[in-house]
Amino acid sequence: MKIKVNGKNFEVTEALREKAIKKLSKLEKFFNVDAEAQVMMSVQRSRHVVEITIFFNGVVMRAEVAHEDMYAAIDKAIDRLEGQIRKNKTRLSKKIHNGAFKIENFNDYNNMNNNVEEESEFKVVRTKRFAIKPMTVDEAILQMNLLGHEFFVFSNADTLETNVVYRRKDGNYGLIEPEK
Repeated sequence: MKIKVNGKNFEVTEALREKAIKKLSKLEKFFNVDAEAQVMMSVQRSRHVVEITIFFNGVVMRAEVAHEDMYAAIDKAIDRLEGQIRKNKTRLSKKIHNGAFKIENFNDYNNMNNNVEEESEFKVVRTKRFAIKPMTVDEAILQMNLLGHEFFVFSNADTLETNVVYRRKDGNYGLIEPEK
């Protein structure tokens, strides 16, 4: 596994770099040689943040931990990644191998909530771009969980349409498909 260790507004010491590489090397047994791990360390106020992202076989795993101690944050991030691997080992092995708003109700709502100010402008503060790969719904949910996100956009391999899977508040998953 190729491991890159970087600091964001923070100079990574050789001891921290060695600790991260040593801990990540314990996970190498789960990945091919061409897997790549990126470790980003930063200090935000009094918190030390470690973000580890592992890219392999079209799958991305991610863990982010904030702690008072950078060494403890590294340990906890590795523990989270190990937990993701344990939780999804069967699915990972398979992958590796082989109308809501009605205009007539708006006036009533507006009269009841006069103190609510309408947002005049939407501000996009970050844009992400990524390749959308065809995958099944189960693979998309797995990828979403590995990234630690609440939703995931993907191309459905069965329908060839762009879909979104998301985590519901009750712990289940939802799928958003375009209307035909």
